[in-house]
Amino acid sequence: MRVLIIEDNRDLASNMFDFLETKGHVVDAAGDGITGMHLALVNEYDAIVLDLMLPGMDGITLCRKLREEGGKDTPVLMITARDSLEDKIAGLEAGADDYLVKPAELREVELRLRVLFRRGGDHTQKQKKLTVEDLTLDPFTCSVKRGTKAIELPPIPYRILEILMSRSPQVVNREDIEHIVWGEGRPDSDSLRAHVHLLRELIDKPFEKKLLRTMRGFGYQLVSPDVPDQ
Repeated sequence: MRVLIIEDNRDLASNMFDFLETKGHVVDAAGDGITGMHLALVNEYDAIVLDLMLPGMDGITLCRKLREEGGKDTPVLMITARDSLEDKIAGLEAGADDYLVKPAELREVELRLRVLFRRGGDHTQKQKKLTVEDLTLDPFTCSVKRGTKAIELPPIPYRILEILMSRSPQVVNREDIEHIVWGEGRPDSDSLRAHVHLLRELIDKPFEKKLLRTMRGFGYQLVSPDVPDQ
């Protein structure tokens, strides 16, 4: 999943960010309501974790504006210390899909997000099909195509490709990829290079246009060949 965390408690946001990344998710974060609203509007997310009490714009207002003015139906998990029935009703009426009271176990947060992701149905499917040039990845079928040619990828190269495509045209550093794919059990220094080499052999070598770039000293980038090197 691609998840947006909107939370002003830095320690909580950092713990949630790290935990979700170790589970293989792509995560963005904002520490105030205005920044969070901007990210939620300009990017496509599979789910949003939203605190109720935020500087700049509170969670209730943000959620309502996201639905009514932004036209976004991204699933929202509202998470807050307020635990009264009235607070829960207010959050759900503003457009939240689920409500979790702090302190919440990180495993439960991730489980709730997965449930919302599955419930997203067609909406989520439209967001998650990734495309760069003629390369497409559909996570619902775990299928990869280059043009009309189907490409079979082993699990780790597939996961690396998904990360690079979801962040394209950004350069993704090696440490980020290793952290997302392997968590705290980091592999030896050559493992990522070997998997990227195999990925390149499968998605680039047989084709005229090369999409996967190695940015020496930084990481990797999946991008149209028309985009100049950074």
